[in-house]
Amino acid sequence: MSKLQTTIRLEEDDYKQAREILEFVGMSYSQAINMFNRMVVLNHGLPFDAKIPNKQTITAMKEAKALKGDFVTLSDLKSERAALSN
Repeated sequence: MSKLQTTIRLEEDDYKQAREILEFVGMSYSQAINMFNRMVVLNHGLPFDAKIPNKQTITAMKEAKALKGDFVTLSDLKSERAALSN
């Protein structure tokens, strides 16, 4: 299979972070892009769901950003799990 060189524009911070992560798992950026392209071909589309969030999800996202709403701690979850197992 022949190779093609191309140029893409990316957000610099995202690119740097992605390269660090990929390096940690032993993969080059080029290999990751080739894998993504292959998955697009195999899936005849994006290899993941790309959906617009519904109103409930958008509200939850806004609350999370503003640190509003009810929060559950890890201790709360452990207590609830312990209570359920008794």
